[in-house]
Amino acid sequence: SQLLEAAPHPSLFFCYYLVFDLPACLLYEGTRKVILYDCCSFYFLGQERSSLLRKWYDLMMQNKDDLAKIITAESGKPLKEAQGEVAYSALFLEWFSEEARRVYGDVIYTPAKEKRALVLKQPLGVAAVITPWNFPSAMITRKVGAALAAGCTVVVKPAEHTPFSALALAEVSLSPAAAIPPGVYNVIPCSRAKAKEVGEALCTDPLVSKISFTGSTATGKILLHHAAGSVKRVSMELGGHAPFIVFDSANVDQAVAGAMASKFRNSGQTCVCSNRFLVQRGIHDSFVKKFAEAIKTNLHVGNGFEERTTQGPLIDEKAVEKVEKHVNDAVSKGATVVTGGKRHQLGKNFFEPTLLSNVTRDMLCSHEETFGPLAPVIKFDTEEEAVAIANAADVGLAGYFYSQDPAQIWRVAERLEVGMVGVNEGLISSVECPFGGVKQSGLGREGSKYGIDEYLELKYVCFGGL
Repeated sequence: SQLLEAAPHPSLFFCYYLVFDLPACLLYEGTRKVILYDCCSFYFLGQERSSLLRKWYDLMMQNKDDLAKIITAESGKPLKEAQGEVAYSALFLEWFSEEARRVYGDVIYTPAKEKRALVLKQPLGVAAVITPWNFPSAMITRKVGAALAAGCTVVVKPAEHTPFSALALAEVSLSPAAAIPPGVYNVIPCSRAKAKEVGEALCTDPLVSKISFTGSTATGKILLHHAAGSVKRVSMELGGHAPFIVFDSANVDQAVAGAMASKFRNSGQTCVCSNRFLVQRGIHDSFVKKFAEAIKTNLHVGNGFEERTTQGPLIDEKAVEKVEKHVNDAVSKGATVVTGGKRHQLGKNFFEPTLLSNVTRDMLCSHEETFGPLAPVIKFDTEEEAVAIANAADVGLAGYFYSQDPAQIWRVAERLEVGMVGVNEGLISSVECPFGGVKQSGLGREGSKYGIDEYLELKYVCFGGL
């Protein structure tokens, strides 16, 4: 407890101490102290919040190379991708710096002449933000940018694999040039052994008004259970199982380019990665051949800091084991390895980019998210069959399809049970567009003009006696 009292700033205490295993009593006390510190008011004018976020954006761009190196060092992500993530992360701060000035209410004219009604939008309060390792910078700014623009304060618990990106963002935000007030952006890194306890403390503390989480559906359900006790506002971006459909009318070369971008970014470790490739019979063989050629020609496994590398290591050996399990299961049930199929010689966390054909719906890779560099191809005959296979999942984050038939494009886009659809496009994320899913892929939306609403409360005010 003396350590807690001696810390000059609660956020900084956790930056240096919670990465170790504290006793449960100190762990909860420390988490509680950060939450209490976070209750300071950030209800500045929208213009002031806008200015602070813009300064943070500018500082991120000034330090983009160092921030990218941190991402590569702690996650293995190729440096070019890490640089892209930093730029993408900063854009959320820029976007929400602009949205901070556009939190509008309403004036409602009631049937009574002597009354007027106002609708105010006010910040929820303290927001607890729990982020994943695969985008350790972007998942923070997408949430924190919206929260700060709305006037909320935040406590961030980054993934145990990637705490340093969160701490680097804190270092930038707390610098004199950024001038984010102390207590507005706080970070609680912790070990994997203590992650459940910290998560529970954040979700159950009555001072926390909002939970925002990106991660697995299983963990999301646990956090929902904890948050239900005090009926907190919750937004969640959970697991996906994205279908990538190629119809006979598609341009094969465009479809292959889209498949490469959608599947192998971050070595297949993104929630919107294509997980199932459904290819119509008439175009199947041509697509598989060109897809295999593209994989062999364009993908290079290696150290994330090496310029030639496009595929870094997976996050840990457990992730490699899951890919290996899916490949072995598929092969045992009749799938064919077109390319790849085994661990890479570079080390235990590396796996070869893998393409499977003759995949059927009873295989694990057909109904479980792999989260790795595995592309299983399922052959289909009709549009109805493809849509049925695509929708046969309890999650629905993203979906992709390639077609040159306008009527088919409208039909399939409307029938896919997902929150985001890429039509003849493999990369769909943009700060201007709403990100989120349906079914068990989550609640709410992030980014876009809708993202800030997740951190605002509506208040109705009735003026009488006029």
